[in-house]
Amino acid sequence: MASTSTPATTLLKREKVDHRVHEYSHDPKSGSYGTEAADILGERLDVAAPQIFKTLVISLSGGALAVAVIPVPDTLSLKGAAGALGGSRATMAERKAAERATGYVLGGISPLGQRKRLRTVVDASALMWDRVLCSAGRRGLEIELAPADLIRLTGAVVAPVTVGR
Repeated sequence: MASTSTPATTLLKREKVDHRVHEYSHDPKSGSYGTEAADILGERLDVAAPQIFKTLVISLSGGALAVAVIPVPDTLSLKGAAGALGGSRATMAERKAAERATGYVLGGISPLGQRKRLRTVVDASALMWDRVLCSAGRRGLEIELAPADLIRLTGAVVAPVTVGR
């Protein structure tokens, strides 16, 4: 396997944040990166799928990009995310724009260590857990850390931003 050093893990080390890096073999044929992580790590680490978070890049009204971090099984409420970030509406960002702004490839976008720190909202459900997992900046690489550290290091607002919450 490749090195586990990414801008996200470098940030965590530099900030002396307690974390663990989990690596798994990513299947290039996988249609859903988050579901793949939840299936593999859920079994390996005995964690619930809602404890594993995906990073979604959105475009707010006015064109500014932002990040929503939500549980893998859930669906993002674009209206809820826009409201939490002070926008009137939001759409999913285009792949190239998301990759260019974050410095990561789709399926490996981490909320941490982005090329350009984007405004971030973390779903309120993260606070239910002692530890959450999110992308470490590469497909097949996840970080386990305390939700408070994720929120602090991203400068995130916390709000219920999934459909049905």
